[in-house]
Amino acid sequence: MATLILGTVGTALLGPLGGALGAFVGQQVDGELFGSGEREGPRLNDLRLQTSSYGTPIPRVFGTMRVAGTVIWATDIQENRNREGGRKGRPSTTTYSYSASFAVALSARPIRAVHRIWADGKLLRGAAGDFKSETDFRLHLGSEDQAVDPLIASAEGAGGTPAYRGVALAIFENLQLADFGNRIPSLTFEIEADAGAVSIDAIVADLSAEQVVTDSDATLSGYAAHGADIRSAIATLFAALPHHQVDDPERLRFSNAIPVAAALDAESLGAEPGERGGPRCQVEREGAGKAPVEVAVRYYEPARDYQAGLQRAWLDGPGRAAERIDLPSALSAPRAKAIAEARLARLWSERETATVSLPFRAMELRPGDTLSIPGRSAIWRIAGFALERMAVSLELVRIQAAGAPLADAAAPGRVVSDPDLDHGPTRLEILDLPNLDDELRAAPRILVAAAGPSPGWRSAALEVSYDGGASFASLGRTAPPAVMGQAVDALGDGQAALFDLESGVEVELLHDDMWLSPASDDALVAGSNLAILGDELIQFGSAEALGEGRFRLGRLLRGRRGTEWAMDMHAPGERFVLIDATTIKTFDAPIAALGGSVELLASGLGDAGSPVSASDAIAGRSIRPPAPVHLTARRLPDGAIEFRWVRRSRLGWAWTSGSDVPLGEEEPSWRVVIEPAIGSARTADVGETVLHYSAADQLADGADMAGSYTLSVVQRGTHAESFAPARAIFTL
Repeated sequence: MATLILGTVGTALLGPLGGALGAFVGQQVDGELFGSGEREGPRLNDLRLQTSSYGTPIPRVFGTMRVAGTVIWATDIQENRNREGGRKGRPSTTTYSYSASFAVALSARPIRAVHRIWADGKLLRGAAGDFKSETDFRLHLGSEDQAVDPLIASAEGAGGTPAYRGVALAIFENLQLADFGNRIPSLTFEIEADAGAVSIDAIVADLSAEQVVTDSDATLSGYAAHGADIRSAIATLFAALPHHQVDDPERLRFSNAIPVAAALDAESLGAEPGERGGPRCQVEREGAGKAPVEVAVRYYEPARDYQAGLQRAWLDGPGRAAERIDLPSALSAPRAKAIAEARLARLWSERETATVSLPFRAMELRPGDTLSIPGRSAIWRIAGFALERMAVSLELVRIQAAGAPLADAAAPGRVVSDPDLDHGPTRLEILDLPNLDDELRAAPRILVAAAGPSPGWRSAALEVSYDGGASFASLGRTAPPAVMGQAVDALGDGQAALFDLESGVEVELLHDDMWLSPASDDALVAGSNLAILGDELIQFGSAEALGEGRFRLGRLLRGRRGTEWAMDMHAPGERFVLIDATTIKTFDAPIAALGGSVELLASGLGDAGSPVSASDAIAGRSIRPPAPVHLTARRLPDGAIEFRWVRRSRLGWAWTSGSDVPLGEEEPSWRVVIEPAIGSARTADVGETVLHYSAADQLADGADMAGSYTLSVVQRGTHAESFAPARAIFTL
């Protein structure tokens, strides 16, 4: 590029000879500035990987691009502790959550906006500006009057905090790191620096501080200039989008249009028209084996969320050489394909070179000018200029006559993107269930299921109150979204001893992305497909998908874990929650809260500052023994009635043949109520699974010796008694 300027200055000072000398010197300067040399252009990975190293170049963004940026400031990661349990001699559980605050430099020139943001390849901020994880966010556009960020100033001191004027900054304050493995994720940003497509003219003028001017009709929807130096950025552009130097006495000027060729006459070349050159024109062609047979262009594809794309152009030839262009630009697949094809055609065209010797009067020619040679149809570009013994020697390169057509057949490939889903509000269910494992609990275990009507729901912060909402304590965050919904119809009565093959229930889940799958009998025995329907724990072997988030459940196991008392209490619209340890959060309520109530507040990204609340009585079903089963009665010869039952335990639910289940309580104790059809009821406390109702007691109660009796048995546990009694009616 310096060739043109120095040649023009030399002509003005010393005439034609000075112009030739100036052009020669300029040619050497151009070789240093824009020749291939050992310098390396930008790589696409430079824009995809977030860095925090000193000296890392910050890209200059044009149009709309996706870049990673550079972390230029950060606080230490903040650790938050949440302690649960630790009552009545039980060990406490401490959970930890982490957050980080940091600043990311996005562009070394001002921008207009930041749209989507990805964290570890997943959307952190959607197109609507909604964040998928909790954080406070501020954007500084990079103006020259940019103010100091208050967070950085508060940490570093107002006097020593730079404003980073001219640099666009993204500030994250208290970004919750639970979604990213408790570490700062790798972030990439969709940056809009200029409205619409940006011209090559504007890009080159900005990068060269207006020392280089282009007359081009080419535009790019996005470009990020970065790398070791600005020269590399411009050189990469000109390699992908060829431009020709044109005559301008004031500035370096380039155009993507081929200049009008000057015709050399045969007399100047010392040969007649039609002859294959002469002594003053030597044409050479490099062997096809040395020419590239493939050109690959790597770029960013907006149709695929700016993921890296690759388009190739190739020719049949004996060579194996290939060229790769890393173009940090947003391109469509057809345009990238056309660039590759045009570059390959240009390289094959430039295999043909010529050396021309001309009289002294040809000193007015300059590198970059185009010529036509008599007897040859090609157009030639002056690549080198030499003046020796009052003769001008030109090095010519054959140029392509026309650009390659647009490759409409190129396709961007399959889109691999993270769906931009709205987080939506939180749905919350409090589950006070029987003990689901073989751990002997001393405090009520509460389960929390949370999800949202949108597939984009991720989690919410939880707070708990045991005093009617007067005070709340943190419970950390919810588990991942639970599979939950409601019953469409009412499940009929059933029995808990065998598979219920007659009854079925239709449930509707919160959204279509939730799914229920069938399970084999062996899987059911192992505990699969456990769900709470209303207050009954069921397992389902079949799950027929009906569409629109609805499923028909069948092959049921009913009244699981002692919830047979709820089998006749079903109604349409009652809750349905799939019990999965990975999607259910648990905590222990204080034993003093038994019989009281628990209130939860859930605050998620989609709750718009209004926490979702749910409350329930604390029945403490996890610390209550189940009611006994198999109640029997028989009349003895002396007129007494012998009542018997089989105890159950909140431990040992697995089938173990040959041994009884563990008691699970400090001592065996039952409260028995006998209600004669005629007469008064009698209550007795016993320490074994049998009660004798003597004839004398029957007479004292006014019972009809030949009448019926209702027997109710409740097991008393260490902390509470059975939630519901076992009942049976006997006629003796």
